[in-house]
Amino acid sequence: MSLSRRGVVLLAASALLMAGCGGGGGSTGAAPESSANAKVTIEWWNISTSEPLKSFWANKVKEYQAAHPNVTIKNVPIENEAFKAKLSTVTQSGKTPDIYTTWGGGVLKQQVDAGLVKDLSSEAATWLADFTPAALSAYQFDSKTYAVPSDIGMVGFWYNKKLFSQAGITEPPATWTAFLDAVKKLKAAGVTPIALAGKEKWPGHYYWAYLAMRIAGLDALKQAAVDDDFNKPDFVAAGAKLKELADLQPFQKGYLGAGYGTNDGQAAIMGNGKAAMELMGQWAPTVQKDTGKGLGDDLGFFPFPAVEGGKGNIADAFGGGGGYAVGVNAPPAAVDFLKFLSSADIHKQTVETGAVLPVLKGEESVVKDPNLSIVAKQLAAATGFQLYLDQAYPPAVGQEVNDSVAALIAGQKTPEQVADAITQVAKSE
Repeated sequence: MSLSRRGVVLLAASALLMAGCGGGGGSTGAAPESSANAKVTIEWWNISTSEPLKSFWANKVKEYQAAHPNVTIKNVPIENEAFKAKLSTVTQSGKTPDIYTTWGGGVLKQQVDAGLVKDLSSEAATWLADFTPAALSAYQFDSKTYAVPSDIGMVGFWYNKKLFSQAGITEPPATWTAFLDAVKKLKAAGVTPIALAGKEKWPGHYYWAYLAMRIAGLDALKQAAVDDDFNKPDFVAAGAKLKELADLQPFQKGYLGAGYGTNDGQAAIMGNGKAAMELMGQWAPTVQKDTGKGLGDDLGFFPFPAVEGGKGNIADAFGGGGGYAVGVNAPPAAVDFLKFLSSADIHKQTVETGAVLPVLKGEESVVKDPNLSIVAKQLAAATGFQLYLDQAYPPAVGQEVNDSVAALIAGQKTPEQVADAITQVAKSE
């Protein structure tokens, strides 16, 4: 699977048994180089525990070490959720690995503010210019860059063309009104319109976030991160639009207890043709196939609809990706290794595995999968980019977004209560 922030729990990493963390924050990692030929060890924590990336990165480590015999790369793949927990523990003690996976946003900003992350703006300036603005945006604060992108993606609607046709829907809806109409047509045809992992909450926040983007616009979401105010009318309106959808009862039976990547979860329901749509990231086709049958040529993709009268642009994308930050005390070889991984030739090979999407300018043509190609081209043409709200904002705020939106969908909170709850947590941070 891709290096997305949403890595489904596929493998338990034996790497958790490893010895203590090295490098960046000043623990048992690499010693400073005393000369150009000094032996140095770089500890690299990543979440590539499944194929094809697990083997791909292992081979690239061998290539780099062969060309740099004085450098040892300690490659440490850790399963997604276990990685987050382990990294949180070591950063709280003032340490980091030399290189580690990051999704940017509020979590990375906290690490930057704690003085744990190297500012790459000058040291990597010549090759940072090769990345697309959308790919870099999650890792930039105050005009400085603190991580290197390795993957990017966007959330949109994956849909079943056959079920759309059965319901008489001739084209994907481009407006919210048309979207609600499509939901009604699907229900009338006896088709479950939308699969949702209500138990896990984060998939539900996509709806509120996108509606806020389409109604209030990107600048309003960025301003909310500054003034901690989500009580503005446009944010309440986003909740009201989502309530319109929830009131149509568009989700599968038992959705409140459904997981995402389980054999009876959101992805499987979609992959087995039991629902017409899911709002999900670029990894969706892979998980649909892993947990269900997969839809093959019946699978299509369309961007989240525009909201009539809204300030946002339908070409504004919402999503995220994966990148790598460098610990503030990591040796120079850590940045050089990232330069190697980010070179046009190596990253092209990474994209060709089908596990990640382009982050370098002009890479879109490398994507061969037709659905992922659509996503890549939409990202390349995006007029703006918003990181997942539970990554863009401080962790407690992101969690409140997830919790409150889940309560709204379940009919337990009003749009006004959602906006107020998020505001209260934001102001307390």
